[in-house]
Amino acid sequence: MVTTFYPPYHFGGDATFVQALARALISEGHHVEVVHCEDAYRLRDREQVAVQAGDDGVVVHRLRNTFGMLSPLITQQIGRPGVKAAQLRNVLEREFDVVNFHNISLIGGPGVLQMSRAPVTLYTLHEHWLLCPMHIFWKNDQQACDSPQCIRCCIRSGVPPQLWRYTGLIERSLVNVDALVAPSEYTAERHRALGQTPPIHVLPTFSRLAPELNGNAIPQERICFLYVGRVTASKGIAILLKEFAGISQYDLLVVGGGDLLPTLQRQYVGQRHIQFLGPLSEEQLGPLYQKATALILPSLAPEVFPLNILEAFAHGTPAIVHNAGGSREAIDKTGGGLVYHSREELHDAITLLAKDFQFCKTLGQRARAGYEQFYSQKRYLERYLQLIQEIGKKNGIILH
Repeated sequence: MVTTFYPPYHFGGDATFVQALARALISEGHHVEVVHCEDAYRLRDREQVAVQAGDDGVVVHRLRNTFGMLSPLITQQIGRPGVKAAQLRNVLEREFDVVNFHNISLIGGPGVLQMSRAPVTLYTLHEHWLLCPMHIFWKNDQQACDSPQCIRCCIRSGVPPQLWRYTGLIERSLVNVDALVAPSEYTAERHRALGQTPPIHVLPTFSRLAPELNGNAIPQERICFLYVGRVTASKGIAILLKEFAGISQYDLLVVGGGDLLPTLQRQYVGQRHIQFLGPLSEEQLGPLYQKATALILPSLAPEVFPLNILEAFAHGTPAIVHNAGGSREAIDKTGGGLVYHSREELHDAITLLAKDFQFCKTLGQRARAGYEQFYSQKRYLERYLQLIQEIGKKNGIILH
């Protein structure tokens, strides 16, 4: 596994998923190694992180360079591993059966794709980084992208433009990839439409949170809704808070950190029904999912396939999601929630689930059933390993 961020040096769901996948493969008897760039984490958070205790069987290579934070900045500008090349080569030139690239933006750019020597090379599209230097189609740091103006957008968003994007480096590097793995149909279509060459296989991610449910949920003393994710403008959190400011009869729990968190905490300090809990561990999240009437995902930028929806589904909790990219696909497939298009529809969805306990319970049952049928760890591993075997066979290698 090659990725920029990996727990505990991470900020979002892509790193959490890579860890879940690595551990799942270990549990099936496979040997897994992960290489990631610790220096990239330091670009955004210079606090010393306490390394997670315990040995889960995953061999982790945490790259640190004498160039420090300059290392990922060099990669960002040249689209190649740069000063990390020798460290990566020491890992990737060994005889792995599979190399799965994930978020490669700061660990090696597209150039790192050329370093795999494995019989099977995969690239999982956790974000839209191949298509968008901002990763998430968030334009000028203020709105969902409506047309490509990438250099101007980078400058206005405070991100150095990447001239290598206009040299064909992405296309040349993708030649070494056997398949792109897209978590959603939306993401697959966006990449197909722009002519990426490797075959694209849709393989929805999974939640490793799978509590035993007793089916005896009862209404809470106060109705409680839950937000889990980065506290940033692209996630639509400001709109969600404005909505809840006017419906104080319901609680909103906000889980996560981000650049808007201090400002929003000050702005809503007097709203006692709105609680900012900061980042929480999976163990801490579980009880909140079970307590919540619904998870709300108000993203404005088009999502790939949000992991927090699957986590809610695993707990039998429905989701209310804004129609943005692949956000709605799990709802459409399972019936385990509601999709809204406007603030008025958001208000109606919140009110409906808060007042109709039986309907909310039905959605939760659909969510859990959908999780077990489509989004469990077992289901993902079956399809993931089958894809690897098919590619290996095509390449003349039998993998077990």
